Amino acid sequence: MENNEHKISVVINTYNAAAMLEEVIRAAEGFDEVLVCDMESTDDTVAIAERLGARVVTFPKADHKSAEPARTFAIQSALYPWVLVVDADEIITTELRDYLYQRISQPDCPQGLYIPRKGYFMHRLFAYPDYQLRFFIREGTVWPPYVHTFPTVQGRIEYIPRRRRELALIHLADDSIRTRVYKTNEYTDNEVEKKHGKHYGAFKLVFDPLFRFVKAYFFKGQICKGVPGFINASLDAYYRFITIAKVIESRNAERDIRHRK
Repeated sequence: MENNEHKISVVINTYNAAAMLEEVIRAAEGFDEVLVCDMESTDDTVAIAERLGARVVTFPKADHKSAEPARTFAIQSALYPWVLVVDADEIITTELRDYLYQRISQPDCPQGLYIPRKGYFMHRLFAYPDYQLRFFIREGTVWPPYVHTFPTVQGRIEYIPRRRRELALIHLADDSIRTRVYKTNEYTDNEVEKKHGKHYGAFKLVFDPLFRFVKAYFFKGQICKGVPGFINASLDAYYRFITIAKVIESRNAERDIRHRK
């Protein structure tokens, strides 16, 4: 009987991800399985995945605006006990691949690993280490269906040291301002679901975005990145403002409906 104890599945969630998918899948060569969980793409995503030898499963798109509702399904669809989740615009380095196989062969291997990620904005490295919990044991792992959440992993979790830059995932998307504003509108719709029942007022609406800006610009060092740093910190604050505003809007709409009854 084949021993699968030290085998890894790479899981990629997709929706209309044809633009970068080939590069992402080719970077995953050398793993035991590449699984693409597609949310009914209308472009060439599935054709590219199948041509490159990936196994494809489908999760209904419905009205989902992020990949998170499909994450647990994708993880549990993997063939092997260890899972590495990457987005359709993230590259796995060969150094990371070799490190993961070495790690799971060691007796003190944890059940999950936070992996550093390099993120770019306006052609500059802005986010590092930007830790993501992307490598873990498949059994018992559940991923909440909300944007910007991490999976619940059964067992011990460790961080890859930030000094190991060669082990970082590489985020290919060099987000433009247009893309960031578009993503803000999409993602904050999902944030409203996650924060259902929260009660925010004018104080939060004014000062939470301000705190987000100060944290990003001064404490995270974006002041050192010139005008792009100021823009990025402002977009972080904008994201927080829109999230709170939409939660208030949703709560007011629910209250109006109750009053009409």
